[in-house]
Amino acid sequence: MPWFAPAPPRFTQDRFAIGFWVDPPFDHQAERRYREIADAGFNLVLAGFQKLDRPRFVRLLRKFDLRAIVWQDNDNFQNSIDDPHVWGTALRDEPSAKDFPDLARRAKALKAARPRQFAYVNLFPNYATPGQLGSPDYDSHVSDFIKTFQPEVLSMDHYPLFRPDRPTDGRDGYCENLETLRIHSLKAGIPFWNFFNTMPYGPHTDPTESQLRWQVFASLCHGAKGILWFCYYTPGGDEEFPKGGAIIARDDVPTHHYEQAGRINRVVANLGKTLMRCTSTGVVRVRPTDNPATVLRGSGLLDLRKAAVDPPGDYLVGSFRHQDGRRAVLLMNYRTTHTAWPTVVFDAADRDVREVDPRTGREIPVRDESPKMEGVQVPLLDGGGRLFLLP
Repeated sequence: MPWFAPAPPRFTQDRFAIGFWVDPPFDHQAERRYREIADAGFNLVLAGFQKLDRPRFVRLLRKFDLRAIVWQDNDNFQNSIDDPHVWGTALRDEPSAKDFPDLARRAKALKAARPRQFAYVNLFPNYATPGQLGSPDYDSHVSDFIKTFQPEVLSMDHYPLFRPDRPTDGRDGYCENLETLRIHSLKAGIPFWNFFNTMPYGPHTDPTESQLRWQVFASLCHGAKGILWFCYYTPGGDEEFPKGGAIIARDDVPTHHYEQAGRINRVVANLGKTLMRCTSTGVVRVRPTDNPATVLRGSGLLDLRKAAVDPPGDYLVGSFRHQDGRRAVLLMNYRTTHTAWPTVVFDAADRDVREVDPRTGREIPVRDESPKMEGVQVPLLDGGGRLFLLP
């Protein structure tokens, strides 16, 4: 007999996580509601906002091939749901640094009772104040959380403003937040997920489909292994959310965001099959005033050229290393107002470059969509991106 106890297993994420905040009521219509969740391309339910019939809840997870994280506000983890479809138990949203030691204690108790599960905690965004963070700055907040809590998944929420009446919006700050999580998750060897905004509330306008797509692809460019929509079911609280407008309205009617979420989620699931096998190696922004050939050095792309009649491009480029040794490049249109149509120059022969088909997830040859023009033309939807694999 060994004198030491084996370490509990670490969480291994087997699929790209596509989830949300606020689950629908768990009532006599629960099967229809969970089919609706799966039909919109979601595979992860953050449950517990509603009272659950546990045996029925697990049956629905299995039936629709969903995974779950279940909220729990006490330490009776022996009484929590024990099933492989339940990835973890949620302990806290947006804690202060002073709460980290007690959360670490609770996480250890959860691991003792449910070794297969991980303790889920969601962090503040980088625009939280030092008073909210309980830390002098955001980077030290994330660093101290990892050191003290030792998470198996790093998660945060950040809701950028998209306001046409302001000279700048919140997208750059969103990317800065993603970069912080990218760096710390790589150092800790754990995946990171993030919430993004789906609905109008406070100073936030109702995101368009291109603004939703932009938030998702910016996360993918930074190496996220999970995206979380805020919100799925419209939350109560008329003071904070008087407009409603989440993916499902309070009267159970799908809003315009339901079909939008389905379209975006299906693309993410297809690209996610490859991205789950990739490790981020860098992210660069190619601004309209930049010389792309200079900024792109080492990214896998040599240049992003444009036709004389086109506006200057604005791009985000995520670089990755695939498990099989190949490189991957996710090229994203930073603009949300129009489709970009760059001439892409890869640092490999065009015949050796493959693209991950967003409709199927399969690898296909790169297609020049304007063969009468010189070079390889790769249109990018407003706020969208395309994933390439290079030797």
